[in-house]
Amino acid sequence: MAKEVAGLIKLQIKGGAANPSPPVGPALGSKGINIMEFCKQFNAKTQDKAGKVLPVIITYYTDKSFDFVVKTPPVAIQLLEAAKVKSGSAEPNRKKVAELTWEQIRTIAQDKLVDLNCFTVEAAMTMVAGTARSMGIAVKGDFPGNN
Repeated sequence: MAKEVAGLIKLQIKGGAANPSPPVGPALGSKGINIMEFCKQFNAKTQDKAGKVLPVIITYYTDKSFDFVVKTPPVAIQLLEAAKVKSGSAEPNRKKVAELTWEQIRTIAQDKLVDLNCFTVEAAMTMVAGTARSMGIAVKGDFPGNN
């Protein structure tokens, strides 16, 4: 007999740093989920990605048990790390804060490909480049894909 899904919770938590304080505690506590059990499991699973912001989707069931899936870090955070800047531009169309190469865009796209809704690395690269553009990060050179 399959468990009946009661709902989903989406959170962004730093790897290896889940604790009962907000946003984790209130989000899970209001649904009746064991907060400490989730924190222990999440921290054990994300020990290798300590410090990186990781999206997590928690599926909770009517019997108060839960499962969770950890996704790859958001593209915006990966772009900021690659460009070595603290934040994007306030005016991305006028002021550029950094420049990246298509190779750097390719590595981010390959890492994030499993979570994106596209099938090829080239399509993922255009999505990552679009996010970079909206953050005020310029991409050097011409697109290396099939023109």
